Amino acid sequence: MDTAEDGMWWYRAAHAEVLAALRARPAPPGLPLLDAGCGTGGLLRRLAAALPDQPLAGLEYDSGAAARAAAKSGALVTAGDANALPFPDARFGALVSVDVLCHAGVEEARALAEFRRVLAPGGTLVLNLPAFEWLRSAHDTRVHNARRYTATRAGALLREAGFVRVETRYWNSLLLPLMVAQRKLRSRHPDAASDVAPFPPWLDATLHAATRAEAALARLGLRYPAGGSVLVVATRPA
Repeated sequence: MDTAEDGMWWYRAAHAEVLAALRARPAPPGLPLLDAGCGTGGLLRRLAAALPDQPLAGLEYDSGAAARAAAKSGALVTAGDANALPFPDARFGALVSVDVLCHAGVEEARALAEFRRVLAPGGTLVLNLPAFEWLRSAHDTRVHNARRYTATRAGALLREAGFVRVETRYWNSLLLPLMVAQRKLRSRHPDAASDVAPFPPWLDATLHAATRAEAALARLGLRYPAGGSVLVVATRPA
């Protein structure tokens, strides 16, 4: 992840989706933003560059990754558990979490309750989640994904957890046919590596261009019936 996340097309596209969601639904001013499950810090570094006046914090279960994230981003990163966040109530104006709620070590209800607890009233939550159980493959085994989501199920979970203004949408949709082909081939090989790896530059540029074209169409109002990921935006009630 540390090697791939600064350049790999998927990370760049996912980080752009998160940043666009934060800009579309601004958080209460003056409070820090938490990246819950920040890995080795790639998203935190992108947020620091794009939002230079926004205080940032990170949480990461793996202490080595937490240290790397702090060094990479300059943010204060704490080693801890998404099921029991080591932060006071209403500490953050926004919370982002990319492909964490799906992890085998995370309990959905507990983590969402903790996300709600540490968000200030009116605070913004942005989640990215892997889509569709039928896309499960060796990649999920390698990254410890215990579950995949539909937009409908993700929205229901957020509402049950007490969030309001819940919006869900699929992305990584134009590339979904290629993803299906790749995942179904990989699913036959349980020892296959994860998808997280540097791609040949020409292929990476082509895939990233597809995600940028898709995002431009989404800004014009186009919504996709399916995709490789689900983006969820919600608000803690005031």
